[in-house]
Amino acid sequence: MRLALFEPDIPPNLGTILRLGACLETPVHVIEPCGFPFSIQMVRRSAMDYLEHAEIHRHDSWQHFQNERQAGRLGGRLVLMTTKAAIPYTDFRFAPDDILLFGRESKGAPDYVHAAADARLLIPIRPDLRSINVATAAAIVLGEALRQCDAFPRRPETMPDRQ
Repeated sequence: MRLALFEPDIPPNLGTILRLGACLETPVHVIEPCGFPFSIQMVRRSAMDYLEHAEIHRHDSWQHFQNERQAGRLGGRLVLMTTKAAIPYTDFRFAPDDILLFGRESKGAPDYVHAAADARLLIPIRPDLRSINVATAAAIVLGEALRQCDAFPRRPETMPDRQ
């Protein structure tokens, strides 16, 4: 399982998603350009000390990301989360090598990204509201995908329970 962010706009959201990826052993692909100058300093406040545990892959463009996908270096299906979809993520059967793609906070994903997706899913929300924060959406969908694939990180048997 992988997370991918298409041209993220907000550094704290990216930092939060990097922390999510670190905790759930999920690589995060950042498709640039970002809506801010990407740097570790920009995301450190929200990622905190989890950043050193995050697996970050940067792609300087959508085309670079697509080239990596087509060469078979990124995994399986591209699953786009979008408010323009008709299929709820809970009705979808995830696979362990899926790439969960999330669009820009300000604009979502453009038509050419929609066209490249193997599946387009939504998180059902109140019809009078626009969308959920991208970091929250990533956590919701990644949690379901990992649950379906029985792919949550395992705790060593010798590790004491945390209280």
